[in-house]
Amino acid sequence: MNEPTISQRKLLGIAGLGWLFDAMDVGMLSFLMAALQKDWNLTAEQVGWIGSVNSIGMAVGALVFGLLADRIGRKNVFIFTLLLFSLGSGLSALTTTLAAFLALRFLIGMGLGGELPVASTLVSEAVPAADRGRVVVLLESFWAGGWLLAALISYFVIPTYGWRTALWLAAIPALYAIYLRLRLPDSPRFAAAQKEETVWSNIVKVWSAPHRKETVMLWLLWFCVVFSYYGMFLWLPSVMVMKGFSLIKSFEYVLIMTLAQLPGYFSAAWLIERAGRKFVLVAYLLGTALSAYFFGTAESLVGLMASGIFLSFFNLGAWGALYAYTPEQYPTSIRATGAGMAAAFGRIGGIFGPLLVGSLVAQGVSVTAIFTLFCLSVLVAVLAVAVLGSETKQQELA
Repeated sequence: MNEPTISQRKLLGIAGLGWLFDAMDVGMLSFLMAALQKDWNLTAEQVGWIGSVNSIGMAVGALVFGLLADRIGRKNVFIFTLLLFSLGSGLSALTTTLAAFLALRFLIGMGLGGELPVASTLVSEAVPAADRGRVVVLLESFWAGGWLLAALISYFVIPTYGWRTALWLAAIPALYAIYLRLRLPDSPRFAAAQKEETVWSNIVKVWSAPHRKETVMLWLLWFCVVFSYYGMFLWLPSVMVMKGFSLIKSFEYVLIMTLAQLPGYFSAAWLIERAGRKFVLVAYLLGTALSAYFFGTAESLVGLMASGIFLSFFNLGAWGALYAYTPEQYPTSIRATGAGMAAAFGRIGGIFGPLLVGSLVAQGVSVTAIFTLFCLSVLVAVLAVAVLGSETKQQELA
């Protein structure tokens, strides 16, 4: 039976809606960490574990579901990962202990980590070369919409109705995305590809001579970007509290910073088919590194807000380019495997980032020193792309 065809706009809407709900949950996690710390009297290290367990789940999910997507199809994995994520989100609203909350955050992370590389793979395979980069970056822009919703829910709901209500709200819309995804066709490239290889042979191929340089570049890039992103953004509300602002005020300021993500994505989407993937990645990562440094050293509210806004703008634009660039490094037979493995390695950075911040804060290390470390991490990612990366703009997928 032939899969139905689908317009670019409809594909973007269906895939993007799932990304929006996923981002809403991850975005709310940063606010939940600040709220749970007060509600459950958690230490800085315990708060760090909340973000890190989420990333452990994402690492496992990216690897397992990336491998599965090259065997059973992009669409099937797409739907299952969203179901896993939405059920976990609803159940976590019922938890009364940190241990139970962490266990469910692992499952939610698995769903999210598996979905993102598979979603970008599916969309990149279904869109012509001339539009591919722009459409995948626009897919990523739904992430900003989810963060914005997360900030709004956290600002208006958590202080009045509590964090449990916020989690219920995060779980409900995901069911609608599942309904939509049942009407989503699988990747035409996957449907036409030969699927005789085993999972293990696909893993070996990713590290074989023809793909080794691209794999090294992607693993370095993903690790440094994810390490710095989760280290910085999951701690943003808490850092604002450390700088002397109330919980409510810190939510308000992070909401304003979050708005800058959208122009970051849209500018990257505009540039990526004009200036190319490498230029967008290098330029936006350099902007991220500078913004992180100035955010760490800022003393005034104006300095914090300005650097925070630029941090959101450049970092999320770079994420859009990262998701467009990654699937283009591999042929169809190992595309989801390669993208999933790179994302999984990156998520290891996401495990250490929040844990490291919690540990350094507990030892009395300054916010300036912590954000300088993230600045240096992003500069390593810049070098990886500049030295090892090759331009893939307008290239047909193999």
